[in-house]
Amino acid sequence: MELGNVEKSIGYTFKNKELLKKALTHTSYAYEHNLESNEKLEFLGDSILEFISSKYLYQKYPKLKEGEMTKVRATVVCEKSLHKIAKLHNFSDFLYLGKSEQRNGGEQRPAILADSVEAVIAAIFMDGGIIPAEKFIVDNLKNEIKEATKHVGDKDYKTVLQEKLQARGEVKIEYEILREKGPDHDKTFEAEVKCNGKVLAKGEGKSKKEAHMEAAKKALENLK
Repeated sequence: MELGNVEKSIGYTFKNKELLKKALTHTSYAYEHNLESNEKLEFLGDSILEFISSKYLYQKYPKLKEGEMTKVRATVVCEKSLHKIAKLHNFSDFLYLGKSEQRNGGEQRPAILADSVEAVIAAIFMDGGIIPAEKFIVDNLKNEIKEATKHVGDKDYKTVLQEKLQARGEVKIEYEILREKGPDHDKTFEAEVKCNGKVLAKGEGKSKKEAHMEAAKKALENLK
């Protein structure tokens, strides 16, 4: 694997190349080759990511309240955002995976890719200190943070739908997952929302929560 391509993509050149290799070493590969995996780096990277994102929000968005900053951080510092970063830098091409994980398409699993981003953050920190680690985090998350701050005060679709439907009295609102499609590492869920037994809408998403939200969104559109 040409790790120089990773360095070029993330904008950081390691003095200790083994740190980058370790950051991309999944437990399955480490077990097969008697090496240390990226788990401890991932643990450290998670803390650095939370600290830097909190600092960025505090300095860049002084008008946000504490609860709003917490909400934005939770929206941005999540598997979905980290998965996008990993895809942007093609980490899937450079992961060290065990044979079983390779057979099962582990290089495309969002959880594995998200974990590798946290591990790379820690590796950058261990190799070059907090400044390059902060640069990597901010460069890759600032647009996500900006977008999240635009909607921080918004109510989610499920809440809005519930308020609209209950405006005229008590009703029974139910969400149900109808089916799952696709392989384990890339599932799509279909959900429906019902009010007093009547189907209002259906929606799809990459998680059950996302599918519920999309169904609620479509139900609101239908009510209009």
